[in-house]
Amino acid sequence: MKTYAISILLSIFCMQVHAQDWSVRACADKPNEAANPALQDALETLVKTGIPGAVAVVYKKGKLEHYAAGYASIEDRVPMGTCQGHYLQSIAKLYLAVTVMQLSEMGKVELDQKIGQYLPAEVLDLLPDSQQITVRMLLNHTSGLPEYNDVPLYVTRLLQNPDRVFEPMELLGYVNSKKLDFEPGSRYSYRNTNYLVLALMMDHLTLDHVAFMKTQIFDKLGLQNTFYRISPASPAKEAIVQSYWDRFSDGKIENISQFQWNNVASMIGDDGIVSTPEDAILFLRALMEGRLISENSLREMKSWVKTAKGVEEYGLGLDLGRFAGQEGMGHSGGGLGSGTQLYYFPEKDLYVFMGINLGTVTASPIHEKAEEILEHIYQVLLK
Repeated sequence: MKTYAISILLSIFCMQVHAQDWSVRACADKPNEAANPALQDALETLVKTGIPGAVAVVYKKGKLEHYAAGYASIEDRVPMGTCQGHYLQSIAKLYLAVTVMQLSEMGKVELDQKIGQYLPAEVLDLLPDSQQITVRMLLNHTSGLPEYNDVPLYVTRLLQNPDRVFEPMELLGYVNSKKLDFEPGSRYSYRNTNYLVLALMMDHLTLDHVAFMKTQIFDKLGLQNTFYRISPASPAKEAIVQSYWDRFSDGKIENISQFQWNNVASMIGDDGIVSTPEDAILFLRALMEGRLISENSLREMKSWVKTAKGVEEYGLGLDLGRFAGQEGMGHSGGGLGSGTQLYYFPEKDLYVFMGINLGTVTASPIHEKAEEILEHIYQVLLK
């Protein structure tokens, strides 16, 4: 799972949690027409490790299957269901990459052009050696730009001010004056900064990349339960699952719903989308079936770059994952109070969304127990 690192002495951080401000709607989950009892049992086992709630939605042979276990809200005893919203976290990168490819098809972006042609001066001034970086390098994480949310000052301010929503240019400012981590195009290294810059580029070219995404993806596909650039007034807040965190890595979880909301509300490009599992699967199906971009553009997105070990890993916003011995194309995401996966398995012609409402970016003994069960879940799915 692609996650971003938060490395700080969490034990000295005292956080104000406002769980009482949150209410989660209950779901009357749709009955499975082709239910898989082994998958439901695996989800039940997963929540027994200490994860508050887990959900899985599967699309195969023209039918949707819905699975859920545990709680969307522990405090209110609201069961986890598939009608509730989840933080997509880094899966948002795939949505943004699609909008870049759409703009490329319109002739407004060339993937191998230097980014200086598509960014305003105030953004370029904050980037090291931007004249060496192309749009493609941002999309496939070969730019060499440093990671903004690894900067200790950012992490400190984030944890000291859980009610604060950061602005995008403020986030980019944390890499100002820093050198590139490596020569652009020389290797792959996953960086959230790349997609923050892409979002600012899209804003410059479309005047409002959030509105562009809504028109070109959400409205086109009828995604009525998908929201980007959330705010206190966002309808997403009425249905989103509550978020939990093992702050001290001792297996004891606490509610950080407001902190999680504010953190996601701060992000564009690399994060920032809330969606139901069905909406997420509909998006990925539309992408793979050629309803959002052309066949040539999708082929470009599948131009995989390799890790240092020579393993094909990432395309243009599209992750190449390996689960139970099979390849899946999509993306995953992790945050302070959430973990999600959205993948298409071409050999099985199967789509799957999985989500939990426990943070995945800091260590926890709960994660250690859950990893083995997660592998078993994919074995059940892909057998």
